[in-house]
Amino acid sequence: SFTSGEDEQIVPELNTLNRNYPNPINPTTTISFSLTTELTENTEIIIYNAKGRKVKQLVNQQLPAGRHSYVWNGKDDNNKQVSSGIYLYKLKSGEFTSTKKMMMIK
Repeated sequence: SFTSGEDEQIVPELNTLNRNYPNPINPTTTISFSLTTELTENTEIIIYNAKGRKVKQLVNQQLPAGRHSYVWNGKDDNNKQVSSGIYLYKLKSGEFTSTKKMMMIK
């Protein structure tokens, strides 16, 4: 089979949640991830504080397979700046979930 490769999106073999960059956050950070399934599952990224309380719903939509990245500006769902400390970000897409830590420094 022939493929031109020009506008073809490479589909990753595994769903992955990457480390945010920069970490520690000051004042923003980028959260990137890869998805293997195309528009079949709703994808969420939720940021939680160290006590497990939801701080920010960063992503809540169907996304195509491939690599994605979103910038978090350190603000919660009410657009208020969060305080310094440890935060968790969780990727959920279908059956796949992954959580990583990050630190906010002001």
